Amino acid sequence: MSEDEHPLEPFKRATTATIRAIAEDDELEVTFGQGPPNLRGNRVRVPLPTVGCEQGEVDSVRGMGDEFALRLRYHDDALHRSRSPQAAGPAQEMFQWIEDARIASIGSMRMRGVAQNLDAALEVQCQQAAFDTITAEADAPLSVAVGLIVRQHLTGRELPPSAENVVRFWRDYVEEQAGADIEALKDCMLDQATFADRCRAILADLGLAAELDEPPEYDENPDEAEAMDEGAESDSDATPEDVVLDEDSMVDENAEGEATMVEMDADMDMDELGAESDPDEAPMQLPDEAGRIRVDVNYTAFTEAFDEIVRAEELCEPDEMLRLRALLDQQLVSLQHATSKLANRLQRKLMAKQNRTWEFDLDEGILDSARLAQVVVDPMNPLAYKQEKEMQFRDTVVTMLIDSSGSMRGRSITIAAMCADILGRTLERCSVHVEVLGFTTRAWRGGQSREQWIAQVKPGNPGRLNDLRHIIYKAADDPWQRTRRNLGLMMREELLKENIDGEALIWAHNRIVTRHEERKVLMVISDGLPVDNSTLLVNPSNYLEQHLKYAIEMIENRSPVELVAIGIGHDVTHHYARAVTITDAEQLGGAMTDQLADLFETQN
Repeated sequence: MSEDEHPLEPFKRATTATIRAIAEDDELEVTFGQGPPNLRGNRVRVPLPTVGCEQGEVDSVRGMGDEFALRLRYHDDALHRSRSPQAAGPAQEMFQWIEDARIASIGSMRMRGVAQNLDAALEVQCQQAAFDTITAEADAPLSVAVGLIVRQHLTGRELPPSAENVVRFWRDYVEEQAGADIEALKDCMLDQATFADRCRAILADLGLAAELDEPPEYDENPDEAEAMDEGAESDSDATPEDVVLDEDSMVDENAEGEATMVEMDADMDMDELGAESDPDEAPMQLPDEAGRIRVDVNYTAFTEAFDEIVRAEELCEPDEMLRLRALLDQQLVSLQHATSKLANRLQRKLMAKQNRTWEFDLDEGILDSARLAQVVVDPMNPLAYKQEKEMQFRDTVVTMLIDSSGSMRGRSITIAAMCADILGRTLERCSVHVEVLGFTTRAWRGGQSREQWIAQVKPGNPGRLNDLRHIIYKAADDPWQRTRRNLGLMMREELLKENIDGEALIWAHNRIVTRHEERKVLMVISDGLPVDNSTLLVNPSNYLEQHLKYAIEMIENRSPVELVAIGIGHDVTHHYARAVTITDAEQLGGAMTDQLADLFETQN
């Protein structure tokens, strides 16, 4: 190495030579840089390790390059597409993970150094997906576990620690149901077609046979289906969506850009009263320039000095939070299969809306096979290429606002927490940002607000007379694995007190309406109308209900946010335009799934 040469240049040359040798392609373009590793056509990009890093980081980078090289040499995209389940969902994910295991196993068994590199790359991949933090079966993806079990069977090598942490929840079940077919894969590792057929048998063993024969959603339009078939390109060079994380997106929404209720009151301009309101009705304030809803002029709080917006982890000690999460995980076991089916159904619907499309007649990109004859006749034709583009569906955020009042105590709040957990993970797997919020009060019978009211000799018509507590279980930009334990806080009975729905609805709306996503959905889960005895004893009996109606009307008629409500044991359809009522908490999972699925079915 010359004195002027960068210390990593020898590493880059050696890695490039190795990748080309494994792929048996001397023309392969290998680059190094920031961002996720990828393989596109004849180009491979891998990260560049830092100078002076540990050997494990070097091995992981080499492993990423080795895996791409093995894929180029031993994987046929067209054959993979023809055998893979067509509908996006658990079956397709599992099929991809098993094929990835085949590719990695070929390299591991032929080259000891490659095996070490692939193990290091797998460990990094699993750590980035926070698989090393999984403590319950509900958080361990079955599709990932099956692929890792296959990999271990084929190579005979121990899995890295983070990968083993996923597998340990499913090993007995998978080997009992599909052990024979997994063992049979050893005889056809180099025959991708036979391997794929046996892979489909494994999917059937694990109860996914129905998804193997499920036709694509676009089959209803023969012309569109034909175009999709011609333009389809395998996603097999990308990591399955189960494990893609964007660490740069970890933003604490509570830190900035959030107007508290005190600030919104201070900003109120009485000249902006709703000019469009019916003259027979009370005047109504219009949303501000950012779309945030202001508090109704006919509704006040005696004081907001004791209100709080708090993150869940601030309300509980870490050890207690882990205990509560474990309690929730125990409840999830009994409904694991039922809720998984609901989540899988929703995921199929969402992923069907995320089908990619193509731009044709371009002068650069991927060669359009439909124009191959034209290229042969006229090789200089500049309009024979196409490029893939993604649908705008991914630009979506969903907020689940959960009533955390005393009347939800017991099975209702447990089911709400379980469904928030299952559906939250499912939506994020489909690239839909998810926020989970809760609302209650800090005290029974008024708290410090009431004490201050009494100290001031009980002035008349005081308005809301309790201390609000609005809880952020998970902000929209928080990674699920880092906040999943927060949902256990719902199981803490002393948290559940009164419910003041109108202000909670406005708070949740104002958080979501200012976000950048093109589509915004707010789902409210409650078991009744607002109830706060301290407030209702000294105000009109419908005081809180009228404010709730105001908040609903503003969101439904004057906001881009789509509002949907689920009432548990209480009819909310006469308040919300889009609502469903269930009589049993056990029905909540299906109701949430159906409501979300219907929203996305009707998406333009």
